[in-house]
Amino acid sequence: MKKVFIAICCLSLTTIAAKAQDQKAPMQTAAPEKDADAGIFKFKDKENTHDYGTVPEGPTAEYDFEFKNVGKKPIIISEAHGSCGCTVPKWPHEPIAPGKKGTIHVTYNTDHRPGPISKEVTITSDAQEKSTVLHIRGTVTAKPADKVAPPPPGAPAPAPQGH
Repeated sequence: MKKVFIAICCLSLTTIAAKAQDQKAPMQTAAPEKDADAGIFKFKDKENTHDYGTVPEGPTAEYDFEFKNVGKKPIIISEAHGSCGCTVPKWPHEPIAPGKKGTIHVTYNTDHRPGPISKEVTITSDAQEKSTVLHIRGTVTAKPADKVAPPPPGAPAPAPQGH
């Protein structure tokens, strides 16, 4: 009796394992086709990158990314956002007709941000490529440390520190 029970269990497990292998993987949906006539961004800088070089801490660093619509339909930019609050883009809200140029103005706030800059601005539009990423790079040099004013005449000298 035990042998019959073990044989039935083994047969059941084999059947279950075989069924599991027969199941088809879920169908993958194809990427949406691109509209061949849609607008196409062509940026002046092919890398979509601007390097500010070395800039001082405090003032804003600004750059205009110039582009041309080389597609057959107008481009409408629905959104542009920076990778953080210190990077603010301004973009044209009117359609950019085929053959016409536009500008995306990017402002980076350097105040209290010494060190390397590596930020992105993501553009969302109805162009052939629905999402385009612009990059800004550079280095912000720290402000010089404020000098401590000497004490007024007659004031006691400050106590030595560190002991």
